[in-house]
Amino acid sequence: MIYPFLIPIVGIIAATVMVIGIPLARAYARRIESAPSGVPPELSARLAQMQQAIDAIAVEVERISEGQRFTTKLLAERTSAEVAPGGAPWAESAQREERPR
Repeated sequence: MIYPFLIPIVGIIAATVMVIGIPLARAYARRIESAPSGVPPELSARLAQMQQAIDAIAVEVERISEGQRFTTKLLAERTSAEVAPGGAPWAESAQREERPR
């Protein structure tokens, strides 16, 4: 059984919340809408500077990776030239190192 005095109390509380809450919500919404939307010029300049620095780093990384590819290619060609026909590449160098004294 619902208590008879509970319904008026809930109604009064709901009306009070609506009377106070709706204007507060409207004021907050207006405040959010009127906030300046845009990037300050100082921040924009710093972002442009960061973008240029990142681009420069990307170019340097690409240059380093190209050097790495070139070095790897040279080492691969050198290793294939040192391999004796039908032998392991380390066999020839091991024989050179194990000379009798």
